[in-house]
Amino acid sequence: MFLDHPTITATNSFTEPDRIERLNRVYGYAAALADVAGRQNFIEKCSQLHDHKGTLIVFWHDAPSEEEKEFFVRAWASKVGDGTTNVEHEI
Repeated sequence: MFLDHPTITATNSFTEPDRIERLNRVYGYAAALADVAGRQNFIEKCSQLHDHKGTLIVFWHDAPSEEEKEFFVRAWASKVGDGTTNVEHEI
């Protein structure tokens, strides 16, 4: 079992706590996509998720592949996410 999951933060999380819940669901969705794709080190590469006013910002310990970036785009665009493809990646 992996215990060092990314930090999850959001702008206005005190007044809009649902943003944190949404990020938890998006992280689970992306992790499941990575698992199905056989990307076993995916969760070790991701350090933080931040929802900044509807834009998902993913911070990485190590540079992600294009496929790994796409996992978060798909998750954020889904019904468990924001429904948009507003995703940025920071290393």
